[in-house]
Amino acid sequence: PAPSAPSWTYTKEERCQRYPLGVEDPNCTVGNWNWLGTDDQARDVLARLIYGFRISVLFGLVLTAASAVIGVFAGAVQGYFGGWVDLLFQRFIEIWSSIPVLYLLLIIAAILPPGFWILLGIMLLFSWVSFVGVVRAEFLRARNFEYVNAARALGVGDWTIMVRHLLPNAMVATLTFLPFILNGSITTLTSLDFLGFGLPPGSPSLGELLAQGKNNLQAPWLGISGFVVLSLMLSLLVFVGEAVRDAFDPRKSFR
Repeated sequence: PAPSAPSWTYTKEERCQRYPLGVEDPNCTVGNWNWLGTDDQARDVLARLIYGFRISVLFGLVLTAASAVIGVFAGAVQGYFGGWVDLLFQRFIEIWSSIPVLYLLLIIAAILPPGFWILLGIMLLFSWVSFVGVVRAEFLRARNFEYVNAARALGVGDWTIMVRHLLPNAMVATLTFLPFILNGSITTLTSLDFLGFGLPPGSPSLGELLAQGKNNLQAPWLGISGFVVLSLMLSLLVFVGEAVRDAFDPRKSFR
């Protein structure tokens, strides 16, 4: 079936003509309207936008959290111990980060069966690298501070110093990157869905809705709806991330 326009663009008679009793049919109510129209498979666009928004945010949050855990751990080990540990890790990260991620994602996604967790695992292989540099720099800077040397002199273990004394100092710098990693995760998922290498066919997705808008230029509400929701979502997530960073920044909290 061809996409249908939003219900509010029709007259009452046009909206109710598919019901047996027409305008008098009790089922022809506002609750049964397609507020943003339907797609090329007669599915409600508003419902798919809501579910696509939920899946995109869940994907971004899980990927960002997992990437932060791995990246913070790797950067902390590099920065605190230094020496050959830092050298080996840094050479590995330089090689690993030089791999063209998007092309590799397309190749792997074309080989493996599509799925939420498979796609999440593939992207996790590369997304954690973004956190390593900033955490490593913070640990390199703070590992020779006086309070760290005092803790070592008192016999405090390395891991205790890293977790209890150095990690809080690196949190503000880490939180600065979280909104951008989150937005990057969502846009990557949207790009893969747009190209047909993302979630399984039929899954509600913003990228799939944008692809429908490209394939159905006579139905502009498909592409416009997906674009507006994606733009608002990315903007709001950046604002929320900035607020969280400011809340954890002691220089702003105690002014």
